[in-house]
Amino acid sequence: MVMGDLVSEVDVAVVGGGPGGYTAAFRCAELGLETVVVDADKRLGGACLFEGCIPSKALLHVAAILGEAERAKEFGVDFGAARISLDPLRKWKTERVVGKLARGLMAVAKGKNVEVVGGRAVFEDGRTLLVQGDEPQKIRFRHAIVATGSRPAQLPGLEGVSERVMDSTAALQLAEIPERLLVIGGGYIGLELGQVYAALGSAVTLVEMTDGLLPGVDRDLVHWLARRVERQFAAVKLGTRVDGLRETGGPIEARLGGETAVFDRVLVAVGRRPQTDGLGLETTGVRLSERGFVEVDARGATADPRVWAVGDVTGEPMLAHRAMRQARVVAEAIAGRPAAFDNVVVPAVVFTDPEIAWCGLTETRAAADGVSVRVGKRQWAASGRAATLGRADGVTKLIVDPDSGRLLGAGIAGPGAGELIAEAALAVESALLAEDVASTIHTHPTLAETLMEAAETLLHG
Repeated sequence: MVMGDLVSEVDVAVVGGGPGGYTAAFRCAELGLETVVVDADKRLGGACLFEGCIPSKALLHVAAILGEAERAKEFGVDFGAARISLDPLRKWKTERVVGKLARGLMAVAKGKNVEVVGGRAVFEDGRTLLVQGDEPQKIRFRHAIVATGSRPAQLPGLEGVSERVMDSTAALQLAEIPERLLVIGGGYIGLELGQVYAALGSAVTLVEMTDGLLPGVDRDLVHWLARRVERQFAAVKLGTRVDGLRETGGPIEARLGGETAVFDRVLVAVGRRPQTDGLGLETTGVRLSERGFVEVDARGATADPRVWAVGDVTGEPMLAHRAMRQARVVAEAIAGRPAAFDNVVVPAVVFTDPEIAWCGLTETRAAADGVSVRVGKRQWAASGRAATLGRADGVTKLIVDPDSGRLLGAGIAGPGAGELIAEAALAVESALLAEDVASTIHTHPTLAETLMEAAETLLHG
């Protein structure tokens, strides 16, 4: 077929099938708009489902089980040495977790009459998409939504050194469990995958160029993870640069701050970059920032009246749940309904062991900005439920306005912090007071009680 022989017209064309893309498409269809999703791999779920959020959390669950089995020795329960079979583990992750969710999304699309087209979409102009690939065609749209997400960032000079130098996508394939693994980057990706490989048996060395793990995150929260990582990893080198990597025909030779060490594999985890290049956006009225992000307003509208954008391509924070909220807003706006992304908080979670979660204003940010706040804190060493779990390594803290008592933010470190942060996010979003949280009866004994107890310290402490 010659490009352009097949031309279709739709109300909404969504470019990218990730969480932002499929959420927007589903909502547009529910609102009566004829909608098509163009995805290079003709799939729904994007990097989050296939190469990021979901497979990494599946492997972190495996790591948690191995950790619990080891900790059980403290209680007098010894399961013996763990035996790890990579083939069944890969199959479970790929088929039972990722595959099942992917099939479910395609079934939802079919039920909502959302067509999924395979191919690379390129804007011909602000009215037309060219779809390149196995199903070449043109799609004319009334509205287009850019939801192409992000890709792993690379360190200059380290590209193409060796197949043993991996990004996060390759690391999740579990080609092998290396005896020695170098992780470059102390952000959430490096820490999560570093803990996975450490649990599976690798001696992990982590290198971070700044003076602390998770740069920018509240130090009170990071403290608990840093203590765990120092015991779990072979080495943690802060304030250290990677000066170079060299293929030796076997191991990778790395120069780390003047020292040389060898590793069987290297994971480069230094953040992500928006996927906006090669989309033909220059043929539209869309404007990009200096860092390549699509500039949007509170409705997700770009400078081109027909083109909208959601998710990682629109900037930080690059989180799937932010993209999904943006997607619903855009769909409503396209349908002519009043809508805006006016959320007060976007909660964030690092799914390490222990987990770290926060929302709204942090104590670190308040200090940097000169904002006066009061802090209520509950150490998990005083939690009955934490004691029964053998996990006192955590803290819950609330940030409130000193005059009104209004909750401005929260941070939690400890097992299950990612689940617990939802209550705090609701409280901040709803402009609740510390008194409201303190006077809400929480089940005993639970970890959720620590939110109530942290609030009580602000009233009585």
